[in-house]
Amino acid sequence: MAKLLYIQASPRGDRSSSSDVANSYIDAFKASSTDNSVTILNVWDINLPEFDADRLNAKYSFLHGQNPSDAEAAAWQEIVAIADQFKDADCYLYSVPMWNFSIPYKLKHYIDVITQPGLTFSFNPEKGFSGLVTGKPVTAIYSRGGEYNNPEAQGMDFQKPYLEMSLGFIGFRDISSIIIEPTLAGPESAEKTINAAKEEATKLGANVL
Repeated sequence: MAKLLYIQASPRGDRSSSSDVANSYIDAFKASSTDNSVTILNVWDINLPEFDADRLNAKYSFLHGQNPSDAEAAAWQEIVAIADQFKDADCYLYSVPMWNFSIPYKLKHYIDVITQPGLTFSFNPEKGFSGLVTGKPVTAIYSRGGEYNNPEAQGMDFQKPYLEMSLGFIGFRDISSIIIEPTLAGPESAEKTINAAKEEATKLGANVL
């Protein structure tokens, strides 16, 4: 049995190319074992806590080995619960549209919440930072209106590099990527691109672990 956490970053529902391709991955994952389970976490549907003063103060209290106040400790437990849900999975799937050359702000908020000392990474003065979410595969599906996988436009792509950096920072090493571009091409070209991405997603979903 394997538990997949699907983090969906598009609010467009059935009209989302990245979510459409992700469904092919999920179907293959479910078909590979009747014991496999999927938890869907759409970042637009959850109430993420603001990373306010109490939570920041609690974070730095833990970093410096100090005791947070009661209010700070209570606020921190909300962060712990979200990070624990994230870490409970065996494998991960992200569907991520490009927004203004990067990722949707709701996904950035989620990443900011779970990327915390003692929860998803640790720090040692001698060794530096170490990720704590290790030995688990993750697949990220990226959709872009234009073409960024070429030398002229790669410098404007802050979508895939940022997500891969943030995943690597908390410990992920087995990272697979599916790129859907350009989604704003003509209907026939876009359909061909999406179908190719679905084939790739099906193969990855059937062989996750």
